[in-house]
Amino acid sequence: MNSTPISEQETTMRIFSHHEFDHHEQVVFCHDQATGLKAIIAIHNTHLGPALGGCRMYPYASEEEALNDVLRLSKGMTYKSAIANLPLGGGKSVIIGDPHSDKTPDLMRAMGTAVERLGGRYIVAEDSGTNVEDMLLLGEITKHVSGIAEKCDAEGNCRSGDPSPMTARGTFAGIQAAVKHRLGRADMEGVRVAIQGVGSVGHHLAKLLHDAGAKIFVADINRSAVEQMVMELGATAVANEAIYDQDVDVFSPCAMGAIINDQTIPRLRASIVAGAANNQLAEKSHGQALATKGILYAPDYVINAGGVIDVCYERSSMAQEQIIKQVDAIGETLHEIFTRAEAQHKSTYELADQIAEERFAS
Repeated sequence: MNSTPISEQETTMRIFSHHEFDHHEQVVFCHDQATGLKAIIAIHNTHLGPALGGCRMYPYASEEEALNDVLRLSKGMTYKSAIANLPLGGGKSVIIGDPHSDKTPDLMRAMGTAVERLGGRYIVAEDSGTNVEDMLLLGEITKHVSGIAEKCDAEGNCRSGDPSPMTARGTFAGIQAAVKHRLGRADMEGVRVAIQGVGSVGHHLAKLLHDAGAKIFVADINRSAVEQMVMELGATAVANEAIYDQDVDVFSPCAMGAIINDQTIPRLRASIVAGAANNQLAEKSHGQALATKGILYAPDYVINAGGVIDVCYERSSMAQEQIIKQVDAIGETLHEIFTRAEAQHKSTYELADQIAEERFAS
């Protein structure tokens, strides 16, 4: 098993000049010949604590695509933990491969070895393409893993370590705050929400919105996931590419990143963008582009912080009710960002960055 810090001149220059490199502290390429593991771990910043971030498994078209993703995602985790006032830094890992055909228990254990060799600088959790069972396999090798402990409330209701429900809960609280701020609505009855991606988080979010009375439009590359939402919630199915064009109040991206860009912004008919996907803006400038168009943007790493709050305090003695209270407070944080951004004539993205950087830059 090789966990190789970048050292060769050609690779180093490619990293340091990479357009997504932003003073990352450490980038490690990991390979295990026996299991076929090819992975990258990126640690962006550890000023506030060890870097926590999920392990994503995805069939990237190239190593460059995987590197681009892990650099963006790890930086986003730094901002996410800082804005949520967590004692954590930002990191992320990606495994190159199809989680449906390439994943094996031994491959996940090999990933555990790679994490263990970082000595606690990086704490791993689940992400797209991985789950609680995978994290338990990593946990056989390393103690630096979270999102695996069963969580129970005072009434004895228990759930698995999967942070997806908390990510969805925080996103729902954020959408409520955005709807109240932009639409002047104290409830969600009849509010039209277009959800892009109904995987683990999007699925939970759709249920919360439906139960609150919202009208749901859904799109996903997984057709069966869409059909399930139609059957369970009476959602309206929308073709993947058409989700941007829906006449809705809220566009909620809950799949891959960089979907707010020069091509999609002119198509958006929503007055709010608020969803759980990471790195929604293809470029920072797109935060201002949304504001210029009159679209209220809930910065992604603020609204989707419920999961990292959940896995952070799994490693402490904090009661489940207190964790839920902190996740629900995401709505209050966004209200402050919306209000201050207007007062300071800044985009919400710019103001959120300012607050986060003040916290982790010291």
